[in-house]
Amino acid sequence: MLTLTSMVITPVNGVFIGTFATFIALLVIASVLLKGKSEKAKKTVLISTCVVTLVGFIVYKYFLSIDDEWDRLNAGMGGFNWWGELPFQLCNVNMILIPVAVLLKNRSMMCFCFFLGPLGAMMAIFMPGTGFDGYSLLLPRMLGYYGTHFMVVIEGWAIVTFGLFKPTLKDLPKAVLTSLLIAFAAFVLSMILRWTGLHEGANYFFTVETEGNALLDLFHSWLPFPFLYIIPCTLILVPYMLLITVPLTWYERKKQKEKG
Repeated sequence: MLTLTSMVITPVNGVFIGTFATFIALLVIASVLLKGKSEKAKKTVLISTCVVTLVGFIVYKYFLSIDDEWDRLNAGMGGFNWWGELPFQLCNVNMILIPVAVLLKNRSMMCFCFFLGPLGAMMAIFMPGTGFDGYSLLLPRMLGYYGTHFMVVIEGWAIVTFGLFKPTLKDLPKAVLTSLLIAFAAFVLSMILRWTGLHEGANYFFTVETEGNALLDLFHSWLPFPFLYIIPCTLILVPYMLLITVPLTWYERKKQKEKG
């Protein structure tokens, strides 16, 4: 019998691993079922899933807005503010970008959705914020937090597993530029929200403040200016992309040789 105490989730306990495994299984099953289906069918499934995730995200944020415990835990950060909870963080922006990317067949954007979106969501999952670590998965805020982020992870991976996109080495330069442009858009949004007084602590993509992140603090010591300090992140981003792209490229070439 499931109870609040039996479903406590924290990285990487049994509940966490079981939940992650369930979402991975869903991705595998969907990929197998869609194998051989038309591109239109694959896009429809992926886009519909993103829309459902976005709706779930809105519902989750509503429950978070009326969660007195979470509000108390985050009182030092100003508590809940709808303008600070928009789906424009690295960990959740994929819900919006994936449909746009696959419809436009924009390879640079799909690169971002495959590489950066899941990475951001994984960081949120493995390093949960205040109020999201050590509580029952059955709580609305916990179900919404982990459900949203796990969905963002598998939706980003699905671009490749569904066969809609195969990253190549040629894609990487534009992908890095696209990532910086999206981050800059997040920075502009944050500054507008601050200037207008709608949310004085707006900090999408961590482009205005490092918020104590050790790596960003290091980069900020090199470039002590808002937004500019995230540019050195490319020093990590490029090797990360290469680490994934090189084996995928090798595997695809091997498959082509075997067919030939």
